[in-house]
Amino acid sequence: MKTIIITVVVFALLMTTSIIMGGNKFNDKEESEYNEKEYKSYSSKNLDVAVVNNANYTEECGSCHFAYQPGLLPEKSWVKIMGDLENHFDENAELDTEMQTELTQYLTQNSADKSNYKRSKRIMRSLGKSDAPLRITKTLYFVRKHDEIPYRIVKENKDIGSFSNCTACHTNAEKGSFNEHEVKIPGYGRWED
Repeated sequence: MKTIIITVVVFALLMTTSIIMGGNKFNDKEESEYNEKEYKSYSSKNLDVAVVNNANYTEECGSCHFAYQPGLLPEKSWVKIMGDLENHFDENAELDTEMQTELTQYLTQNSADKSNYKRSKRIMRSLGKSDAPLRITKTLYFVRKHDEIPYRIVKENKDIGSFSNCTACHTNAEKGSFNEHEVKIPGYGRWED
């Protein structure tokens, strides 16, 4: 019994000292290095969506906006998006027929409904059978995951501007990770819900 009491007292003193001395706080450089080490230890099964692995898609689509992973929308959505590139969210993003065919095949073959990645599966569970949203931000899953973030923090923030600007806050979005513990909102810092 005496040993247990001594152990508890020593533990309490160590914890108090740790809190007084600043605990386990990282500066930005240390935190960045920690996140990078943590990310490198991920295996593909831990990622939320498959990473983009098509150079033409990255070049053609990624030259104007974040090259969204195909696993963020179902096949029906990608078919609709790629079928109306002359009116791509009020922009003309037309491609030659060969490139459009290649990118449509890439997107549909790797779409959320064909993915085994956890975030893709969750997106699909949030959709009805006939749903084909044109925007990731319109999926019920996305709305539910972002509902605690005040609209003004995003829309009125010059470094973000829109919920569709994934990489502004999701520090590892390009690597296929949308983990909430990796979110840093410009001008606000880490977001914890």
